[in-house]
Amino acid sequence: LLLLSVCSETVICYSDGKVEAACGDMTPQHGHDPRTKKPPFNLTADKSQFSPGDEIKVTLSMVPSYEGKKYFKGFLIEARDAVNLDEKVGSFKLINPGISQLLTCDSKEGSAVSHTDKSHKTEVQVIWEAPSDSPSSVQFLVTVVQGFKEYWVKSPGPVVSQNGFTPPPQTSFGWSIGAQSTQTTTSSILSRSFTSEGCGSEKSCLRDPEGCDPQNDIACHFLSFRALESSVMFELSGPAEGYVSFALSEDKWMGKDDVYLCIRDTDRVEIKAAYVSGRTHPEYSSQNVLKDTAWRLSDGVIQCSFRRDIVLPPENLNRFSLDQMYYLFMAHGRAEDGQTHRHDRQPLISTYQRVLTGPPEDLTGSRSPLLMKYHGAFMLIAWTSTVSAGVIMARYFKSDWPERNILGQKVWFQLHRMLMALTVLLTLGGFVLPFMYRGGWSKRAGIHPYLGCVVMALAVIQPVMALFRPAPDASRRYIFNWMHFGTGTAAQVVAVVTIFLGIHQQALFLPAPWSTGVLAAIVVWFVLADLVLDVHRRGYFSIGKYLKNVKIYTEHINSDDMEMVFVPDENETSSAESCFKNIVLAIYLCGNLGLLNVLLWTISAL
Repeated sequence: LLLLSVCSETVICYSDGKVEAACGDMTPQHGHDPRTKKPPFNLTADKSQFSPGDEIKVTLSMVPSYEGKKYFKGFLIEARDAVNLDEKVGSFKLINPGISQLLTCDSKEGSAVSHTDKSHKTEVQVIWEAPSDSPSSVQFLVTVVQGFKEYWVKSPGPVVSQNGFTPPPQTSFGWSIGAQSTQTTTSSILSRSFTSEGCGSEKSCLRDPEGCDPQNDIACHFLSFRALESSVMFELSGPAEGYVSFALSEDKWMGKDDVYLCIRDTDRVEIKAAYVSGRTHPEYSSQNVLKDTAWRLSDGVIQCSFRRDIVLPPENLNRFSLDQMYYLFMAHGRAEDGQTHRHDRQPLISTYQRVLTGPPEDLTGSRSPLLMKYHGAFMLIAWTSTVSAGVIMARYFKSDWPERNILGQKVWFQLHRMLMALTVLLTLGGFVLPFMYRGGWSKRAGIHPYLGCVVMALAVIQPVMALFRPAPDASRRYIFNWMHFGTGTAAQVVAVVTIFLGIHQQALFLPAPWSTGVLAAIVVWFVLADLVLDVHRRGYFSIGKYLKNVKIYTEHINSDDMEMVFVPDENETSSAESCFKNIVLAIYLCGNLGLLNVLLWTISAL
């Protein structure tokens, strides 16, 4: 109910024209005042008189002589009772469905017409049909949007009357009826940069990187707040192309949050309060709740400060009381023509909830949710460590430990099966975690989730295929061998590609470019170990071959000069070969685990 009451007064500017929530006041919520000068468009009707059931063509077009923009992007046309402008009348029909669409306002289907996209338009025509119970006179109204800060609200168009009725006096065209303006406050310019001095003792601070100082580090994202008598003073700073912002949230999910933004507008900064109901654009507040606002622009860093009362009057529906516990979100991103776009990185979220009026504290936070950290860790362990060890075990250690068994099976087979089973379990766990975090499919992760599904499918196919493998001496065993090898290799290759794409996703953004280099080193390390063992297996680097050519000379045994040639038996040669492979495996595992731990430590530190 709270959200519905807000939406009935204001609405975000939707480029797809689905603006039913704006049917009442016809006002897009852009956080700027609508234009009051003479508009650059005309709204005309092809008739001035009508009878019930008649159709009237209504045309919205740009004024040819206008010196500014020659187009408009969005529009909303309605027909209302000329005496009671709150009452919508009749319904519309479309002439060009490609650029216009019907809306249902006040449960009346087709009672308004809006745009379908933000393409440039110079003219729109629609048909209005007079109802049987039509009032004596009907007024056409229009809202037109040229840009995020350029729009005219509820501009009056022509008045048409029923035959036999005298039309009421028509309001001159060129000003807005009932336009609600967003209250603004004149802001001062900050004389110097914010500082981290006093963090934890005089004010609470949330910083990224941890411990940074915005006075000395232009890459520092900084939020501070301190309680005054009946208000809280905020300082916000960070490098950004368009805006920096923070939000108060009751949980660690975006949605139903109290948001505050500092938006760069050419050479100045606008400071606004807003509300986000979900993963959408912010809905700017029409109430002025911020005091003592100030801002500063320097070296690409946006800084702003303001004061807000701890408790606000009841009419400020979406402003949270500052004496409660909230998680703090910090985000930044691009802005164009005053309109904010999706944040460039995952927001920095405080580790735990905080009372803003509580004692000063130096806060910590993370840009990566815990579930996504586990997702990355599970996939890295599975596809850069356990699977590679399992592959090496199956390829090169089948002839080792011939007399030893584990639970009735050869040692190499049991180790291979254990490592591959662990790989499948880690993959399954890592696969589920993003869905738990997102609550569904991620639409912004590119091809990464699609490749992840391929990896998951191949990982499941492998053990299922192994359950139906034929006996070692079966005539068609080679078919299974090639399918098992092909599926496993494909899964490993696709998994590595997926991980390369995943380490720079917003929810798990590892530092570039060195994290990519570490991951590449893990892949190269495996290829080198596999290459050495393969060359050794093919006899190009056989330890036993060299041992067979070693000659050992003895000195004067039993007074006879003798020459003895030591040629080891097959068991000794096999032992030397096995020792060499074990050394290679040990070196590989040490390097692999070392590089893997670097990435895991990096993930834990995000």
